[in-house]
Amino acid sequence: MSDSVVPEYPMQREAKCPFAPAAGVRTMTREDPVGKVRIWDGSEPWFITRHADQRALLNDPRLSIEETRPGFPHMTRGRAEAAKHTPPLITNTDAPEHTRLRRTVNAPFMVKRVEALRPRIQEVFDGLIDDMLAGPKPADLVQAIGLAVPTIVITELLGVPYADHKFFQTNSSRTISHESTPEEAAAAGGALAAYLGELLQQKMAEPAGDVLSEMGARVRAGEMTASEAVHMGVAILIAGHETSASMISLGTLALLRNPDQLALLRESDDPKLVANAVEELLRYLTIVHTGIRRIASEDIELRGRTIRAGDGIIFDLSGADWDAEEFPEPEKLDLTRTARQHHAFGYGVHQCLGQSLARVELQIAYGTLYKRIPTLALAVPFEDVEFAMEGVAYGLKSLPVTW
Repeated sequence: MSDSVVPEYPMQREAKCPFAPAAGVRTMTREDPVGKVRIWDGSEPWFITRHADQRALLNDPRLSIEETRPGFPHMTRGRAEAAKHTPPLITNTDAPEHTRLRRTVNAPFMVKRVEALRPRIQEVFDGLIDDMLAGPKPADLVQAIGLAVPTIVITELLGVPYADHKFFQTNSSRTISHESTPEEAAAAGGALAAYLGELLQQKMAEPAGDVLSEMGARVRAGEMTASEAVHMGVAILIAGHETSASMISLGTLALLRNPDQLALLRESDDPKLVANAVEELLRYLTIVHTGIRRIASEDIELRGRTIRAGDGIIFDLSGADWDAEEFPEPEKLDLTRTARQHHAFGYGVHQCLGQSLARVELQIAYGTLYKRIPTLALAVPFEDVEFAMEGVAYGLKSLPVTW
């Protein structure tokens, strides 16, 4: 791609193949893997799409995630404004501060702790399927199961009343939507912070067995500030239900479009196949579609080009997960493919905190839904399914299904 042609980012996915990365992303992966894009403020950060390059750079200490550095390639104007007032979090700090903060919230999301939640997540999922089967047809899978499962799970884990789910789902969406003005995003984020701040005080007075109570204990011990705990809680709440909700519904739609692959899941009792299917669907869909962002703190040489200190960098995760050098025939959904090396959760020290929880939720979802409802089918033509592209992760506005 010519240096004089700098494409706008984010790029639009094609309506005929909405699961695939935008055509421009795939072109740059093949032809200009260390190129540049133009973002909302007119700046032109570097754009890295190849799997091997992302692996190398996302572990490179010469890159920083500190959003307040001049030249950081913010996702939206609202995010740029919010960064000025956001306290240190695991999502905006480098080591050693990042190491300290991650240690304060890591334990509940470790594999052993998450695996202990599996029976409860299965119980929640089965109950929601029972409710859907007892209700009218067609049903909206997004509302009936996709959004409900991870929301119930993350509220119980965090210690937030599920009864308030409409409040925080609405404000979560406004906080991360590209369509929100800076003022709307700030107001929504402020509402969530005030809500969790009040809950944190209650947990500090009367601790329970949840993440907010654990963070409250760390606040009392002087290991983190109340502001850090509140904003960490907001981040966990948003990420904990938005992404898994998208994956449950999108994964179902992708499988309905690939009936041979759906049959593998429906007819197998092998937990290893289900686990592998989760990894392939994470790769195939790669729902974080606005890139993860860094800034160079030193000059870096890559493929004959020099990324200068102070240059912004965007890593398009879908480009890496559809990189044919790493995943041959990436456009093919193949549940038997070895795909665990995908970047759907990012890569390096800042990869997703809740990935173990997401994996368990998706293993239960994909391992249960199609066995419980073997005749599950779309209730509308595929072309009428409405995608939601306005957030950090893409998803579906609804998924009408019947059986």
